[in-house]
Amino acid sequence: MEKIIAEKLTDEIKLAIRSMLNDRPELMAGQIAAELAVTELEVVSQLPEGQFALLSLSEKDSLLEELPTWGPMTTIISVSGSIFEFKGAFPKGKYAHGYYNLITKGDGLHGHLKLDDISAIALLSRPFRGQESHAINFFGAKGEVVFKIYLGRDKKRVLIPDQVSRFKALKQLAAV
Repeated sequence: MEKIIAEKLTDEIKLAIRSMLNDRPELMAGQIAAELAVTELEVVSQLPEGQFALLSLSEKDSLLEELPTWGPMTTIISVSGSIFEFKGAFPKGKYAHGYYNLITKGDGLHGHLKLDDISAIALLSRPFRGQESHAINFFGAKGEVVFKIYLGRDKKRVLIPDQVSRFKALKQLAAV
């Protein structure tokens, strides 16, 4: 899949993406994608080695089953320039009626994921505002981000070590 993404890009666009990632690290991948008229998936595919890995879609169900055990994280959904954030544990879910239904009793993130439309799951490790940051990005059929899950931080804004270990294990799985 990584190779397929890269093959769609001209050398000129690849160079432009890499230059922007390097010269303007404060830019989000979505901003670069909009500026260069490419997809966000194409942008993140050009991140330096170690910052980007694709998890096989065959691992999607086991990932979604495992995520609720990771503890508090930040789930982000971007729609038409607006950004919605939820801080807390990613909920358990189950398949029904063509969706993966997030099950939350009471308060918390809930909704219905159309997982058949997910084309890629990217594992990103990229500094954000000068701090180590790791995220799991779910992409739609057009290379757009459907939602992102950032690893959680403690009260001192330090990444939760157990989550970092689990994330790195996922990246190892992606490398296989």
